[in-house]
Amino acid sequence: MTDTPQPDQSPALARVARGDLCAGCGGCAALAPGKVTMAVQAPGYLRPVVTAALSAEEDTAIAAVCPGLGQKVSADGRPDPVLWGPYRTVNTGWANDPEIRFSGASGGALSMMLVHLLDSGTVDAVVQTAASPDLAIGNATVITADADGITRAAGSRYAPSAPLSDLPARLAEHAATGRRFAFVGKPCDAVALRAMCARDPQVAAAFPVILSFFCAGVPSHAGGAAVLAALGTDLPATASFRFRGNGWPGKATARAHDGTERAMSYHDSWGKILSKHVQHRCKICADGTGVAADIVCADAWESDTAGYPVFEEADGVSLIMARTDLGARLVAGARDAGRITTEPFDIATLDAIQPGQRERRRALFARLLALRLTGMPVPRYQGLQIGAAARQNPMARNLKNFLGTLRRRLRPAKR
Repeated sequence: MTDTPQPDQSPALARVARGDLCAGCGGCAALAPGKVTMAVQAPGYLRPVVTAALSAEEDTAIAAVCPGLGQKVSADGRPDPVLWGPYRTVNTGWANDPEIRFSGASGGALSMMLVHLLDSGTVDAVVQTAASPDLAIGNATVITADADGITRAAGSRYAPSAPLSDLPARLAEHAATGRRFAFVGKPCDAVALRAMCARDPQVAAAFPVILSFFCAGVPSHAGGAAVLAALGTDLPATASFRFRGNGWPGKATARAHDGTERAMSYHDSWGKILSKHVQHRCKICADGTGVAADIVCADAWESDTAGYPVFEEADGVSLIMARTDLGARLVAGARDAGRITTEPFDIATLDAIQPGQRERRRALFARLLALRLTGMPVPRYQGLQIGAAARQNPMARNLKNFLGTLRRRLRPAKR
């Protein structure tokens, strides 16, 4: 986690550090304000830094909430497919606002849902992630309260973010004014916030709606810098950077200070560069699909004859999954209000159009087993059907994942 000595590090954070399990969500900083802060550490991930001794109560809270330490899921009567988790409804669709559909990474449905939540009075503002004003390839947590702000923040950001670290400020604002927030974050962020909501009614009141997206992992800032290098530029020369968006799937685009642009396809930027810089915790994630959220959006890729996603530029189409009863009501309300268009979707076809999520879930059991055998801490997953997912894999593939993880563990410098 950090090479800097830390005072009386909590047992929970010590376990996270020993297993390299940090997802970088910022939940620990929210639970121990003034004692834990999030800082960028090589090669460019966000990690907690402990600056004062934590109380037993704070350590217990972190242990219960940290997505790096585990996740518990209960279907509660919902359909619960092995790879995709519990849900209420699933559709494809897109934003009916052409600008938002264009700006979004995959049809703009998530951004349009945020506009609907504001306009309907469901929430007063949105906590989400946007480009950092200080680092072109970095992220910053922003509070948006109108469609213009949501549109500016649209588009995937393949870089570290810790949207929970400022949670105490939002809770203080809610206590003082009653302001309610929708929260948009990575699946691990949603896991932590949902756990906080279960522990503290004030958090649940301040954050009545949680939204997420399918996530293939968090690359480091080194990954973003590698994309710039492949484009023939660097950070000092870059005024702004989009990882995706402005079309579907959209291109990685670096804008120089003089306004000139260099661009690279999503297939090249993510598939050939960024995916190789993903942090360890993401490689053993049981939930890249936002199981803890109310609403989750993703790419509804078209597939070629071999079943592999087609990355040619087109009008964006989102997968829109309502995980909870609340989520289903909100999606229906946005459709009835004319905010989004939805079409039926057969979840049995999702395996084919999300091969990355499919293969990671099927490989997880073997990877966790290899880590356990070498004495490494791993997350404690409950209700995520890890064994059932592994049984969908041929034995040879499970063995390959087991041996590959074992080799990386035994050569930690190359992990």
